[in-house]
Amino acid sequence: MTSRSRRETIVFKHPFKIKSIGRDLAAGSYEIVTDEDMIDGLSFASFRRTSTMMMVPALSPRGSMEMIAIEPSELSVAQDEDAARG
Repeated sequence: MTSRSRRETIVFKHPFKIKSIGRDLAAGSYEIVTDEDMIDGLSFASFRRTSTMMMVPALSPRGSMEMIAIEPSELSVAQDEDAARG
C-alpha cells in the first residue's frame, strides 16, 4: 500500500485550545502532519486520511516538541474560533 505524509503550517493569532491536547496553546505557527494511504483498485489516485498530528511545545522545560494526534474537526473549530476573534 502506498502512503504519503502532507505537512502544512497553520498560524493562530490568539491563544487556543484543542480538546484532545487538553491544555492552552500560545498563539503562533504550528506544523500539522497528515498521513494518508492510497485507496487501491481505483482507476485514479485517491488517498484516505489515516491520522492527523500536531507539533506542539512539550510540557518539559527542555524546550522540545511533541507530536500529538488530533481530530481534524477539532483543528477546524480552533481555526474558526481564532478567525472569529479577529
